[in-house]
Amino acid sequence: MSTVYLNGDFLPEEDACVSVLDRGFIFGDGVYEVIPAYGRRPFRLQGHLARLQDSLDGVRIPNPHTAEQWQYLIEKIIDANEGEDQSVYLQITRGAAKRDHAFPSNATPTVLIMSSPLSGAGAELLKSGVAAITTEDIRWVYCHIKAICLLPNVLLRQKAIDAQSAEAILIRDGLATEGAASNLFIVHDGIIRTPSKGPLLLPGITRDLVIELAAQNHIPYEEANILEADLTRADEIWLTSSTKEILAVTHLNGTPVGNGKPGPLWERMYGLYQQYKQLLREGKM
Repeated sequence: MSTVYLNGDFLPEEDACVSVLDRGFIFGDGVYEVIPAYGRRPFRLQGHLARLQDSLDGVRIPNPHTAEQWQYLIEKIIDANEGEDQSVYLQITRGAAKRDHAFPSNATPTVLIMSSPLSGAGAELLKSGVAAITTEDIRWVYCHIKAICLLPNVLLRQKAIDAQSAEAILIRDGLATEGAASNLFIVHDGIIRTPSKGPLLLPGITRDLVIELAAQNHIPYEEANILEADLTRADEIWLTSSTKEILAVTHLNGTPVGNGKPGPLWERMYGLYQQYKQLLREGKM
């Protein structure tokens, strides 16, 4: 039985209820974060909380907790649930109020924290890589805000699944920005490239760690635009996210990427990432 935190109370998941007038339910008026925990230790918590603050600022919801309070609540949820490795989900909405598009003047934000076991990608998937498709980006222009109104992302991911692929790589004005639920990297001539941060893509915490690991290990990288045509020329394509970590795309639109297998730079980066996780489990990060 999972334990969740809802508006000041820790309670069984099945007992957690919110008002039908909650603006998250009515309008999708809220933001969220997903924080992995390895060995029951939150992964890059301060980075996640900073991104949460940016999202709250972007939609003008006051932060209901300090960083110290968030850390306490997150660690308590991790302790209350099963699994050494967990995926912690935070959601904050503007709260319950009479249905009106305008911001209510006296609503109290609704705060939910819950956790589920985190298993990561299986060995076979890591060995084979995943397939992806490219598709037009139909989302709004504030993609840097981690908002709960994810219907466009849901439709885009389902389009990929319908094409027997794991992810949709999104194209806007000829540029590849990110996946429906992931950040994007390519490798060309030994150089890792990922799009620069901006309003059209989510500033990924895992993305940032990959860049840090590249810099620390003298692996050439750059933050620059990725043209749609660059995807077809890439030697490797990666997708990163907090729960999937780093996945190699080995087929794009039905065509092999490189030799159709995870590439050597992906193997190196994946190993460096696993070393980082192990240090976190041992309390050394």
